[in-house]
Amino acid sequence: MSEEEEAIVEAEEIIRCQRIFLSRLDSFGGRNIGKYLSTCVVGAALEEVTEEEEEEDEPRSELLSAKPKEGIYQIVGTVSETESGKTDFAQEIYIRPSRDELLVRLKECDVIIYNITEDESQIEEATWAATALHEDARNNFEKQKGVFIHYPPSLAWAEAKPLDPDDPEIPFTEEDYRRRKPHPNFMNHINAEKVILKLGKTNKAKFATYVVASGVQYGMEERIFHYFFKLSWLGETPAIPYFGDGKNFLPTIHIQDLAAVLQNIADHRPRVYYLVAVDESIQTLGEIVKSISKHLGPGKTLKVPKENAFLCKDLTQTQLDELLVNLRMEAVFLKENFNIKWVAQNGLLESIDQIIAEYKRSRGLLPVKICILGPTGVGKTSVAEKLCKHYKLHHIKIKDVIAKAIENLENIIAPKPIESLELEEEEEEEEEEEAEEESDNVEEAQELLDTIKENMEQNGGRLDDSYVIKFMKETLKSMPCRNQGYVLDGFPKTYEQAKDLFNFEEEEEEEDMKGKMHNFDKVIIPDQVIFLNASDEFLKNRIMNLPEIVVAGTHYVQDRYLRALSNFREMNVDDETVLNYFDELEIHPHHIDVPKFEDLENRLIVKEITKEVGEPRNYGLTDEEKEELERKQAEERLAKEAQEKAELERKEAEERAQKLTNWEEWNKRLEEVKRQEQELLEAQSAPLRNYLMKHVMPTLMQGLNVCCMIRPDDPVDFLAEYLFKNNPEFE
Repeated sequence: MSEEEEAIVEAEEIIRCQRIFLSRLDSFGGRNIGKYLSTCVVGAALEEVTEEEEEEDEPRSELLSAKPKEGIYQIVGTVSETESGKTDFAQEIYIRPSRDELLVRLKECDVIIYNITEDESQIEEATWAATALHEDARNNFEKQKGVFIHYPPSLAWAEAKPLDPDDPEIPFTEEDYRRRKPHPNFMNHINAEKVILKLGKTNKAKFATYVVASGVQYGMEERIFHYFFKLSWLGETPAIPYFGDGKNFLPTIHIQDLAAVLQNIADHRPRVYYLVAVDESIQTLGEIVKSISKHLGPGKTLKVPKENAFLCKDLTQTQLDELLVNLRMEAVFLKENFNIKWVAQNGLLESIDQIIAEYKRSRGLLPVKICILGPTGVGKTSVAEKLCKHYKLHHIKIKDVIAKAIENLENIIAPKPIESLELEEEEEEEEEEEAEEESDNVEEAQELLDTIKENMEQNGGRLDDSYVIKFMKETLKSMPCRNQGYVLDGFPKTYEQAKDLFNFEEEEEEEDMKGKMHNFDKVIIPDQVIFLNASDEFLKNRIMNLPEIVVAGTHYVQDRYLRALSNFREMNVDDETVLNYFDELEIHPHHIDVPKFEDLENRLIVKEITKEVGEPRNYGLTDEEKEELERKQAEERLAKEAQEKAELERKEAEERAQKLTNWEEWNKRLEEVKRQEQELLEAQSAPLRNYLMKHVMPTLMQGLNVCCMIRPDDPVDFLAEYLFKNNPEFE
């Protein structure tokens, strides 16, 4: 065999050993770990790998340039039947394979990773797979090691007693794994651990097993913390609940950091077979939920008793057990021996902004921000309401924003009721801090409220632009608008208002040096600007046709409306209009000619806008909403079917009645026709009868009488002869 052929064989062996089997590729862990490992180069986690060694491998890779994904881990694994289309990163997927077929696939892989965290049915399969591979390793594993990894959560340690009763803050490490005591609901997991670790000790040269005890996994689209993230993002509750006192410590790890740990195990093949995989954070459940609520939701939390936690339909029993565990763990071995590029080494609290960005991106929760502009009476509010309903957005109107701001100031100033509660020491400190902040806020709120009222009195009920801009900016920066998005209804009206609203208040010196015209806030700037346009004649006719009850007391009154329309036209003739502002930012307005889409409810205009904006970017319907929608649709369908059936029966009854009426009428007409025909026949037959009675019947009767007396052989001939001889005219 030539050197070139040997190199090809050696390269083929490397590629053959790149296969990693993952159970449940369509689960949270399987999907994210599979995606991560599918981009990892084999051996990249080894510290001793140098640039020179990498350069030596280049000629070998050139020999197999036709091979796909050379040097990259190839991912294969099982999926559930319904989710099989969501694993584009996998080379092969197996849907409910038989045990014999699965064993064949496992033998083809170098690394086997079983996730028994999310699906308890995988416990039995993992134990069987480890046993079957262990038996086969004696004869068939000649050139490669079979590496079996699985990772249960920290519930395997949930009931472990502290290392030092006098110092319960001492964390557990890998060296203490024999002291672990599982949660009562986690006995099957711990038994699987023991079996797998035992199998790996008998034939280490050919088959090594590892158990990775991970912390609570988070990141990307989230798993167990998704409940809190979703509640916060939706913003439908004033406070985000957490269970118990919230003081239980949760060991955690980002899902991509866990994937990096598994990559290091696959590359290093360490001699330690039980590893703890947690980040360096020391954080409680209460702190985690408070951080999520502060950075994504209403900013407040609510304690829920443990016994009430089990009433939550969105969390399973296992997930609640994970959230309520109280455990300190430290991953000593992986910190000292593994080469990990951490995503969140210091935990969720330190990386909360990054974690929220991951969550929104993974879930496709991008805000839809729309600004609708146009002359008074063109239909902005009607269109905005329909867009808000379609996209589940917040409708931002000047009057509502000002009214809400004044209401908030009055609520701050209003005296708070004194509640006699027994607070713990930490809660008392928090209450004191909040009380100090509130006292400062009350003074500021009172001063601002007085200024606003005075300003409105001086301006005939109107508020200066500076205050309107302030309240608008606060509204657009609020969590609901940042999460779901908004529809800005008819504001800003001028170039200066747009600049004051969307530009930063103080531009940095570097930006000034660059001479940029705009330093706008990307958080609140709209993505889409819609301009509804129509001629003055069209708008006047539309307003004139409105009912008097709708027009009375509004700005649609003739004098006020004509003045508002004239002001709008005057503000939109200069070069510096609000539309010019957006054009300069490369946010080009979408112009819609309203008369072309004129309909009573502006449905065609809304359809045109949604075509421009795209699909909604938020959560779909909840299970309850889906059930309610399906119920309503079923009721509507049944009502429609009943209505159609009743209408059909009514039409059939009418047709039958009409047919019966027509039949009776036809019979009457038929009888009348018969009567008329009879009369006609009788009238027509009278002269003929008289003629016969006078000229024919006397001679005929005589002939018949004679024929009856004589009874000739041929009576007809006799009668004819008789009539001929006795014809009176002939005589």
